[in-house]
Amino acid sequence: MDTQIIIQYYKSPLGELILGAYNNTLCLCDWRYRKMRKQIDARLQNYLKKKYVVGKATVLEETIEQLTAYFNGTRKEFDIPTYFIGSDFQKQVWEALVQIPYGETRSYLELSDFLGNKKAIRAVAAANGANALSVIVPCHRIVGSDGKLVGYAGGLETKRKLLDLEKMHSGLGVQTR
Repeated sequence: MDTQIIIQYYKSPLGELILGAYNNTLCLCDWRYRKMRKQIDARLQNYLKKKYVVGKATVLEETIEQLTAYFNGTRKEFDIPTYFIGSDFQKQVWEALVQIPYGETRSYLELSDFLGNKKAIRAVAAANGANALSVIVPCHRIVGSDGKLVGYAGGLETKRKLLDLEKMHSGLGVQTR
């Protein structure tokens, strides 16, 4: 059934996620009720020229196991085959997000600087918001330059809880603003 995008829903402790697989790679792990749901879904389906169909896929089972372990505090990194669907710049941003260590945060400015262009803050923020692999690609680890929580597809309260969960299990202590 890799001729379609196979989806399943996963009820995490922080809200429901929609998971999607294409050719047994994870192409979607996103908050089901986010504001940009239609845009994200349209981007994936238009790019792949496929529709969503509810079903089962090995990579989705593995994703659910790893997400469950993450939310239980026993997994800090994911090793799921992923498929980034976006522009080259978006893919660069998402690959940089994966490099932010568990329990740590970076600002949009720090991420822009890491990518070699301090002036790309707005573009980095837009790419962050277009991330279709939430939690797996940890866009929740991006904060404002002042350290305050800003923008998150799952909502700021969810972002705070994700960061608190990671800090609690990383030994860094809980300190989100």
